Amino acid sequence: MAVETALMLNTADGHVLAATHFAPAGNARGMVLLVPAMGADQRYYAPLARWLAAQGWQVLTFDYRGMGTSRQGGLRGFAADISTWATQDCATLLAEAHRRAAGTPVLWVGHSLGGQVAGLVPNLHLARRVVNIASGSGYWRDNAPQLKRRVLLLWYGVMPLATALCGYFPGKRLRMVGDLPLGVIRQWRRWCLHPKYLIGVEGEAARARYAGISQPITSISFTDDELVSERSIAVLHEFYSAAPRQMRRYSPADLGLRRIGHFGFFKPDGAEALWPLLLPELAALEQTDLPIAAITD
Repeated sequence: MAVETALMLNTADGHVLAATHFAPAGNARGMVLLVPAMGADQRYYAPLARWLAAQGWQVLTFDYRGMGTSRQGGLRGFAADISTWATQDCATLLAEAHRRAAGTPVLWVGHSLGGQVAGLVPNLHLARRVVNIASGSGYWRDNAPQLKRRVLLLWYGVMPLATALCGYFPGKRLRMVGDLPLGVIRQWRRWCLHPKYLIGVEGEAARARYAGISQPITSISFTDDELVSERSIAVLHEFYSAAPRQMRRYSPADLGLRRIGHFGFFKPDGAEALWPLLLPELAALEQTDLPIAAITD
């Protein structure tokens, strides 16, 4: 049985993040960092973390600043954006993952936003491989068809009005995404309205960061994803132009399931069919002949 330890980690810019460490019963084979989707609480990833620990892997989960158990007080006036989540919060957790890995390999597993922002993380070289699950560009024209019909109402109606009234995005009350800091929802809106998504908004420096990523990247996606289309997944992974990329796409029927969608991979009721999809990535992590010292400089 995994040993679960709650952590409080300090970022370089002085914020405190809530995280959880899952330790296997014996010697660890390596470390998995689970990087959450927009609005997803780290507790959502705990069942997968326990399963990974049972396979012999350490795991870290966490909440971005202003989210879940990292949230301290109200969001009105709280300063945070997605870039800060990537450059500060993700960087802090990846450094902690690398420290605890103690010479064993680290795997980055990003869900949705967690795969989008990997290229913005300054110390991504500490992860030997990257797996992105249900992760694609958020440009509205590339959204899944059922979302595309609603998204312009969000960006041009609901979001401006709600944030003007509340000072943050009250997503829980609106049953949309979840509560988000004002800087996060504003930056996300800019990205989603640009054909090149975050690369188009953040410019050449961001493009160069993504183009400079060289670790192998695997995309795992599902045909019934209600948010992310096949095109949006392809567009996102084109940002990682220098990385060896493997695109693995499944229908629910392929895996003997009725439904998977955007969040289904992490639900325990699909565990038997879905979680073993990570086993080839974990095996590749151990078998690579790249010396660990080469990615820790």
